[in-house]
Amino acid sequence: MSIKKTSISNLLRHYAEIMNELKRRGVIRTFNNPVADYAEWLVAQKLKLNLETNSQAGYDAKNSKNVRFQIKCRRLHPDNQSRQLGVIRNLDANEFDYLIGVIFNKDFSVKEVYQIPHKIINNYASHSPHQNGYILQLRGNILKDPLTKDISSKFV
Repeated sequence: MSIKKTSISNLLRHYAEIMNELKRRGVIRTFNNPVADYAEWLVAQKLKLNLETNSQAGYDAKNSKNVRFQIKCRRLHPDNQSRQLGVIRNLDANEFDYLIGVIFNKDFSVKEVYQIPHKIINNYASHSPHQNGYILQLRGNILKDPLTKDISSKFV
């Protein structure tokens, strides 16, 4: 197999198999890395966004109209079905306009994607002093909010 000629989706499927075996052997304890980097890349590709540098605080990408997007994700796995996204820091600083929340299946295929305006996140997220940020679960009432858009169809 030539890695350079392998599709991105096939590379990620092989990665998922490797991670499962490393977990079975007790080498790793979680399955969440490098999920965030892939989510940012995928969202930028599908929504035609420009990714910011890693040093840019508060948002991950912008569109051509300078709308700022924070991208958070979670990869589901039979051992962990949590829909908790990564910690949102400095929520009160209003550093992004929309949060894009991505839920991946265990094989890195996209299960769900939502676009959530910054102005409603405080209604659903809880502050965690321990993590110095806000915790948002991508389930329940936030998904029913009329301002939350299910944009999963753009990721098929």
